[in-house]
Amino acid sequence: MNHEILKSVIFDQHEIIKNAVIIPRDYAFEENGRYVLTGLRRAGKSTILYGMVQVLTGSGVDWGRIVYINFEDERLAEFKYKDFNDILSVQSELSSEKGFFFFDEIQNVKGWEKFARRMADAKEEVCITGSNAKMLGREIATTLGGRYFDREIGTYDFREYLLANGVECDERALLTTKTNGVIRKLFREYFTYGGFPESLDYRSKREYVSGIYQKILLGDIIARNDIRNPEALKLLVKKLAESVCSEISYSRLHSILKSIGISIGKDTLIEYISDIKDAYLVFSVENYFSKFADKMSSPKYYFRDNGLLNLFLTDKDTALLENVVALYLYRKYGGDGFFFLKSAKTGIDVDFYVQETGAVYQVAYALTDSSRDREINNLVKLYKGFEEAKEFYIVTYEEERVIEEDGVTVNVVPAYKLMIQ
Repeated sequence: MNHEILKSVIFDQHEIIKNAVIIPRDYAFEENGRYVLTGLRRAGKSTILYGMVQVLTGSGVDWGRIVYINFEDERLAEFKYKDFNDILSVQSELSSEKGFFFFDEIQNVKGWEKFARRMADAKEEVCITGSNAKMLGREIATTLGGRYFDREIGTYDFREYLLANGVECDERALLTTKTNGVIRKLFREYFTYGGFPESLDYRSKREYVSGIYQKILLGDIIARNDIRNPEALKLLVKKLAESVCSEISYSRLHSILKSIGISIGKDTLIEYISDIKDAYLVFSVENYFSKFADKMSSPKYYFRDNGLLNLFLTDKDTALLENVVALYLYRKYGGDGFFFLKSAKTGIDVDFYVQETGAVYQVAYALTDSSRDREINNLVKLYKGFEEAKEFYIVTYEEERVIEEDGVTVNVVPAYKLMIQ
């Protein structure tokens, strides 16, 4: 690889980093640790690396030791595995001291994991980002052999969204009339358009999010996985969006697509769902009461950002509220840390259960007379038949109170308050 091109890429990136405004994110990193950051496209992985670089240079590290390369730079379109050595040579030209290496979207280069392992074995300081979960698949994880920590980076949570808008989210802010009003206004924005960091810079947030979705769909899913039936994939994403709030099986999705004239094998459909999840577009939540095989095949699907889900829905408020609560719980407790509860035998039907705390959550946009009875009855039934349940919540858009019913204390809490606890 031409060294002058590599230097130009590095120097241009230095200027971008110097001018970057960094909003603190709720992620902890080991000092001198090597990391692979994965997650949804445009979720802020690169900005986190920018922050690491600013900390280094702020502590006195010379810019000549910083090698930051974005492998989506068009000047690196012909970059191959054999060219990685040129990066090491260029770093030696820029500084006689040990370098700090930051590689953005490195999965674009086939064989990157072998180079990453060699760098770790040489005790080099390395951080890597990528927008596909296959980066950490079994074969690659074996190659890296525990040499890197991995962190999954999401779009802003609501607390981060407030901070990015210059709003503190402590108790005083919640109790101050004017600030509370601002928080509610920003929650509506977050609830509708999601938490992509750069969306704050645009008036037309929906258009911005739509552009990201097209990039994920066409680049991260269709092109990367050589999808042969892109129309089926597009409709599958739409049907996943329409199924938010309900469990749905592979067989049911297959039948739905078949009924609208989309010919696709069930095995292919399962592969497409895997590809959609690997691109961090959706995640799944399993039924705690289901048998093992059913847990995998009949989950609920939620989108990694409300702005993405909002692209597909017309009657949207109920689905958006449940999605934003699911996303909050996913980030707080991990993909294996919470479930939904549904049993045909007992009639229990509860939106979310956190195994670690015993907390259960029903989601209702508003508590009308009928919805109040339905949600409360579900929680009372759970209280009497599922001793693991310890705390009971109904999450609404804005209502707040405490309900005592048949021995159960139910905390009705607005979603915006839940998300800044």
